[in-house]
Amino acid sequence: MADILKTDVVIVGAGPVGLFAVFELGLLDLKCHLIDILDRPGGQCAELYPEKPIYDIPAWPVISGQDLVVKLMEQIAPFSPTFAYNRMVTSLEKLADGTFRVTTDENEVVEAKVVVIAAGGGSFQPKRPPIAGIEAYEGHSVFYSVRRMEEFRDRDVVIVGGGDSALDWTINLQPIVRSMTLVHRRPDFRAAPDSVKKMFDLVEDGKMRFVVGQVSGLAGDNGALSAVTVKGDKGEETVKADRLLPFFGLTMKLGPIAEWGLNLHENLIPVDTEKFESSTPGIFAIGDINWYPGKLKLILSGFHEGALMAQAAKRVVAPGERIVFQYTTSSTNLQKKLGVAG
Repeated sequence: MADILKTDVVIVGAGPVGLFAVFELGLLDLKCHLIDILDRPGGQCAELYPEKPIYDIPAWPVISGQDLVVKLMEQIAPFSPTFAYNRMVTSLEKLADGTFRVTTDENEVVEAKVVVIAAGGGSFQPKRPPIAGIEAYEGHSVFYSVRRMEEFRDRDVVIVGGGDSALDWTINLQPIVRSMTLVHRRPDFRAAPDSVKKMFDLVEDGKMRFVVGQVSGLAGDNGALSAVTVKGDKGEETVKADRLLPFFGLTMKLGPIAEWGLNLHENLIPVDTEKFESSTPGIFAIGDINWYPGKLKLILSGFHEGALMAQAAKRVVAPGERIVFQYTTSSTNLQKKLGVAG
């Protein structure tokens, strides 16, 4: 067997909710090891919308997905968590003494008293539109997310979709691109009404085009897109484009989590609202991966869940130890842990 890493808590998923859980667990002297399928922390924030503004994080009127991740990493630095990136948990077993043994697809083994699943909706991948030959352009001129806005400066950009991502990036990229065209199969959208209004205002001002139809073909050589064919009610037209952004949503897959013996509810993990514990004692689920009556899929909700989960996790790791609730604003003990005590 490979060398075994022993820790207090294994967190599956290093998105914002998993990262904040490190903070709450660290205040209670619990050491954390995080495992994530991506190559860096941040989850969907880092992978799909690092530069997209987020407006509902307390005390931040606006913050980008990447900046939120940076701030969370700064916040948890005093607790020295360890990370394993580009890894998927392939097996989870409970040992006779109650410890969980977690194994990754790289045959790494971690043992901990507590497992926290903060895996968002599981492993995710963008839905590929049914356009012949699109694979040849992916990663060169067809992208399913915007990691750096500057990569689209002075480009002829076509965005396809009618949801929030399509409308948001249409509005955010329009000021820096050479030309912007939004394509959607109908003039009705599944996006925020304010975003739809802003888009139509840009069209009216002649700053972009909106075309009703579907992209049916791509033109260009060696992965370099030069134009797209749009098929609509009035026939086909060719639209100049050297960048295509299809936003058709995500395909979420639980992957191996589905085989861990947890009771699932529509591919989500039911939890109680006192501890956010799953049907298996010692395994907790926080963030978008969990379900309970009234659940809201917000980062804010995940932060709250992480705080309550940490209190319960402490009781699992250190049964019988008295837990004294403390405030970071007034506790010298907590301030010393954070490195801010005078």
